Amino acid sequence: MAGIRYSAASGTFKPRSPALLFLFAFLALTLLFYIFSISSSSPHSTGLLISSRNPSSDIDYSFVASLEKFLTKSPRSETAGEDTFSGTTSVEDARKLDDSIWKNENQRLYDEAFYPAFSPLKVYVYEMPSKFTYDLLWLFHNSYKETSNLTCNGSPVHRLIEQHSIDYWLWADLIAPESERLLKNVIRVHKQEEADLFYIPFFTTICFFLIEKQQCKALYREALKWVMDQPAWNRSEGRDHILPVHHPWSFKSVRKFMKKAIWLLPDMDSTGNWYKPGQVYLEKDLILPYVANVDLCDAKCLSASKRTTLLFFRGRLKRNAGGKIRAKLVELLRGADGVSIEEGTAGEGGKAAAQGGMRKSIFCLNPAGDTPSSARLFDAIVSGCIPVIVSDELELPFEGILDYRKIALFVSSSDALQPGWLLSFLKSVGAAQIKEMQANLAKYARHFLYSHPAQPLGPEDLVWRMMAGKLVNIKLHTRRSQRVVKGSRSVCTCECRRPNVTSSGPLS
Repeated sequence: MAGIRYSAASGTFKPRSPALLFLFAFLALTLLFYIFSISSSSPHSTGLLISSRNPSSDIDYSFVASLEKFLTKSPRSETAGEDTFSGTTSVEDARKLDDSIWKNENQRLYDEAFYPAFSPLKVYVYEMPSKFTYDLLWLFHNSYKETSNLTCNGSPVHRLIEQHSIDYWLWADLIAPESERLLKNVIRVHKQEEADLFYIPFFTTICFFLIEKQQCKALYREALKWVMDQPAWNRSEGRDHILPVHHPWSFKSVRKFMKKAIWLLPDMDSTGNWYKPGQVYLEKDLILPYVANVDLCDAKCLSASKRTTLLFFRGRLKRNAGGKIRAKLVELLRGADGVSIEEGTAGEGGKAAAQGGMRKSIFCLNPAGDTPSSARLFDAIVSGCIPVIVSDELELPFEGILDYRKIALFVSSSDALQPGWLLSFLKSVGAAQIKEMQANLAKYARHFLYSHPAQPLGPEDLVWRMMAGKLVNIKLHTRRSQRVVKGSRSVCTCECRRPNVTSSGPLS
């Protein structure tokens, strides 16, 4: 009984000390508060992802909303940073930097037990003139409400920029005060000799869509010269430099001069329509997800969703290159029982229609477009709709970490175009497999939600995890290029020459 203690000497029960009772009660309350606070603040908690969608949250998932705060809060840099080289570099400048980098790497090798495999990445962010950074962000900010600005196929230009805004999300996180950052696997350094990698903050997609064509090309050439004048670039020929060129048209006129850099891409088109042979390959570059057009279907949304449609597709039906398969698939599927096919673009009305359709469907069709991938794949993932991928040349983001077979079905184009084959295949997928894949989609959704501040296990976090896996190879090729003698026939390349083709192997 509370408040009573037994006395062995007298054989009677006596009241406990009130001070002791108060102490026990205080300790119990403190323990309960601690347990509650730990469980609610854990980055691995399922509830965190759901609560962070609340409008009152400090986390921004909207590019426009985040940019508004960023431009208001961030100082506008008009000049290069103290450690950034101005003018034309010389061989001696590159040699001095190389010596400094070697000293730092050597020190880390002996001081850090697992360097470079498990050490946080150290990234130097170039402080480029504002015409390459802040001016372009302000240009978008001041014009994004003008939705009449469309591409030749009818897509809203500013929405396309949002889809490819990975350059903003990565940069905003890297330059944020360290006290506000949540990612611990990457550290911004302010001295070039301390850096593992160098980040080039140039908003190439905004330039392409919002600046007159010849002016944009001139700005591309200026940015190219500015970067190539840096000693760090000349030391490695750009092998340790990260270049965000997420839209396949961006930086196209000059990117051949930076083909040794690490490109951040939406996919890899082996047909040669977007990238020349030898420009992009998995060992060097990194695939990043598009920014989703639709809102996250969280746990409450998923439990309330009534998925009565078997297969859903909404998008442009007439595309070029590999996307020509869309029209053929529509011809086969239109009017079939349980199938919803709609034509539309990514405007505000299109977002609502796509979001509603995906949340009512079990499977979402993801055929190739002008390029092998599209934002539709990531719309399906965050909507809890199982993607059915018909794109033989597709490369996927973070595939060294994520297993897409657990959340998507992969179908070859030749199978999908056989009359009746695709629907028969989808109807053969059992209820237990569907339930398991939907549960995996709910877990995987967080990996495709860009945000500020960047969240652990979000896409920004996975970018640096993937980069860490590339680091030793980057250093290998940098050092090797510095010592191979002129005229050597010992050419070393890590290019994947075989295209990625969907096949029905034993593990698929």
